[in-house]
Amino acid sequence: MASTAAVDEPSGPVRVRFAPSPTGMLHLGGLRTALFNYLLARRHGGAFILRIEDTDQKRLVPGAAESIVRTLEWAGLPFDEGPGKGGPAGIYHQSQRGDIYRRHAQILLDSGAAYRCFCTAERLEALRADTAARGKTPAYDRRCLHLSQRQIDEKLRAGEPYTVRLLAPNSADPAAADVARFTDAVHGHMHFSGPAGFDDAVLLKSDGLPTYHLANVVDDHAMEITHVLRGEEWLMSTPKHRALFKAFGWPIPQYAHLPLLMNPDGTKLSKRNRDGPIQTYIDDGYLPAALVNYAALLGWNPGGAQEVFSLAELEQAFSLAGLGRSKSVVSRARLDWLNRQHLHRDISDPARCSVLAQQANDELAPVEGGVESVRQALQLSAGRLTFLRDLREEVPFLFGDPDLGAPATVQLQSKIPAADHAAILRAALDLVDARADAAQAWTGFAADAARAAQAPPKLAMMALRHALTGQPRGPPIPDILAALTLAAIRRR
Repeated sequence: MASTAAVDEPSGPVRVRFAPSPTGMLHLGGLRTALFNYLLARRHGGAFILRIEDTDQKRLVPGAAESIVRTLEWAGLPFDEGPGKGGPAGIYHQSQRGDIYRRHAQILLDSGAAYRCFCTAERLEALRADTAARGKTPAYDRRCLHLSQRQIDEKLRAGEPYTVRLLAPNSADPAAADVARFTDAVHGHMHFSGPAGFDDAVLLKSDGLPTYHLANVVDDHAMEITHVLRGEEWLMSTPKHRALFKAFGWPIPQYAHLPLLMNPDGTKLSKRNRDGPIQTYIDDGYLPAALVNYAALLGWNPGGAQEVFSLAELEQAFSLAGLGRSKSVVSRARLDWLNRQHLHRDISDPARCSVLAQQANDELAPVEGGVESVRQALQLSAGRLTFLRDLREEVPFLFGDPDLGAPATVQLQSKIPAADHAAILRAALDLVDARADAAQAWTGFAADAARAAQAPPKLAMMALRHALTGQPRGPPIPDILAALTLAAIRRR
């Protein structure tokens, strides 16, 4: 149950963490979670921590942790502490912190806040089936809580495997209400009741490895996390985590549970969907800035009409109050629009445009005029490009001489009297040779060719467009000439 509540923005530096499980490549929901944590840290002068939650070795995907780090770097979201960087908390892979979790589980056992459970997997499965058959929420019946110390010692001497369970507060206990009532920065005032909020969660498995609940709380405390921004699938587990913080006597961080991302058909977006993995967006040619901008708008309202944000602008504008409860639908159309805006922005920046020109020249095939020709082409096509690869469609004349036998080219040629056509091109060639300067401005070139050939200006425009591009329409003639080398102009 939830109700709205005003959320106070942090009053000082924050410490936040992004804690993915390396069970696959980073997906859009994970990138959004990382982004919101990063933005909160930057907005309030804090630290953004990367923690790899890899205790479930059975589901581990080799190379996934390294891929997550590379993807964050691609997106421009550097972490302050984490794998490869270190930090005051020491190790940032949970699989290497086992002794820490076992030590803390013992602290809970010694204080009576946890107990050993020797129940077999078969008994637990039978218990789950029985409670489900009676229409009740599955919950452990606390059989092992009532073992005497003598019985426990006997089982330990016999080497019987056991788990460590949290002794959750009884739902009638005031302490239960304390951990079950809290304010979430997204969902407002929360109140959980019943077994879902208070079952005796397993903290340490029989193999000595921690569950998510124990490792999560111990590490959040060790890393001094002030705000936990994570997916709303963990909202139901928050009472357990609050109970653990209370059992240790530790301060509880502020929680913000982010709504799910949805496909257009209403199903949950997952790493198995094409629009899930970030690598898909990288392969499709989206700019990091555009995808980050897009991810920010999936569940965050900037509070104004602005939609196109640089990362620096997001860092200044982000607030917890802007986070919404509603699920967000992933739309490639909106992302495409944002990619166009960011590409246009980058092309308008001389330094960034030069980088894009080099990238396009490398990826699309070497252009006769090199990077400078590509830069010219980017500038004259800026408003029409969604991806860099669109240059081939927008300015095909840049990537090779036109096919004079193509239907559109033949049709264009048929509109120009042969005598005029030949005279205009001879005059144009003389003008090129007369100028013979790559830096020469091409303004008025078509008009000069028309006068020299004593032909109508319209025919001069058509003849030049035919020879230079083979297309009936496209960028202005001066821009086409500026994007081509003198050798290509003479040849065409």
